[in-house]
Amino acid sequence: MLLTVNELSVSFGGVHALDLSHFELNDKELRVIIGPNGAGKSTFLDILCGKTKPDSGQVLYNDIPVLGKTEVEIANLGIGRKFQKPSVFPSLTVFDNMLLALKMKKSIFASLFFKPTEEIDVRIRQVAVKVGLDKELKKIAGELSHGQKQWLEIAIVVLQDPKLMLIDEPAAGMSDEETEKTGELLLELSKHHGIIVIEHDMKFVEQIAKDLVTVLVRGKLLVEGSFSQVRNDQRVIDSYLGRANVQLENF
Repeated sequence: MLLTVNELSVSFGGVHALDLSHFELNDKELRVIIGPNGAGKSTFLDILCGKTKPDSGQVLYNDIPVLGKTEVEIANLGIGRKFQKPSVFPSLTVFDNMLLALKMKKSIFASLFFKPTEEIDVRIRQVAVKVGLDKELKKIAGELSHGQKQWLEIAIVVLQDPKLMLIDEPAAGMSDEETEKTGELLLELSKHHGIIVIEHDMKFVEQIAKDLVTVLVRGKLLVEGSFSQVRNDQRVIDSYLGRANVQLENF
């Protein structure tokens, strides 16, 4: 088992943000987590990457306890995080952004004057091809489209060679074409990485949810199942879609 979570709980100001009794993820499994705003989805990823400290619980990654470790220590274990909003260096080229991902233990200044070896150059170009940015390597990152910035973020995570990728709302703000391409990219990446994706776009979820879908509501696990099972579960319809004037086909 790549990831095992037990009795994970955290509160903010007396309000339970997450109260997750159990969660498991297999190696090379792509798991989509859905739920309304405030369900605890991003909080869960924040805990897994060390950004937020829980009040109690257990998180095992490859049977190694994660809680109590720093964000850097967790990243070095092999857990990579892509946040919802792209945080690339807009004044640097796509290539240099990707180079920094490989040279993350050095300062930005030192990395910019570091001459990449042929092996590093090949690695960056391979990942650029995978995410569809091979023709944009010399382009300034700030000039990329929103979708391309998201792909660059994903490339940066891939270059850190994680076994587990945490991806927060990758389709947000994308065109239909970009969304479909992102889905294809994540499905391809899931052949080599375990992936947890948080998403609200149900068409996108349907595209990528080949394994289980997990539904969180008010910090708790409501249900897990295939996309079809979750889509037709009355508890999900009531809790996530609302009761009034909601058509199931919109889900």
